[in-house]
Amino acid sequence: MRQHPYLRAYMAGIAVPTPFLLVVMTGFVVGRLIYQVPIPIERVIVFPMAVIPNLWGLWNMLYVRLRVRWHIPIGIYGAALVLLIAPLGFAVAALLGFQVPHRALAPFGLPVGLVVYYLVWKYLVGFLNAVQGVS
Repeated sequence: MRQHPYLRAYMAGIAVPTPFLLVVMTGFVVGRLIYQVPIPIERVIVFPMAVIPNLWGLWNMLYVRLRVRWHIPIGIYGAALVLLIAPLGFAVAALLGFQVPHRALAPFGLPVGLVVYYLVWKYLVGFLNAVQGVS
């Protein structure tokens, strides 16, 4: 089955963050509506729910396209996505007036994000690419 490799790569890319974001959204809804936690998450939850899965899918499509010329390991390639998502997330949060503790996140957020994305892309997205036949 060699038809539509980019569509299969897109589907493999969005298959990981979509269920994770639904679990996170459920946690925020329960916290906000049941436990009355004063977090105005409804202002910023649209960004990750709409953009993150699409970015993962497009990033995986680009990986499939570029791997013909460059032999970058998928884990390192996926970790590089953090360098695109983090500034976008901070920009959207700032535009919407959502307070983000920059000093608390700066020393730990980027390295932890890089490690998490590396592992997720190496093991989960790499596995899904193999299942879809695009690895």
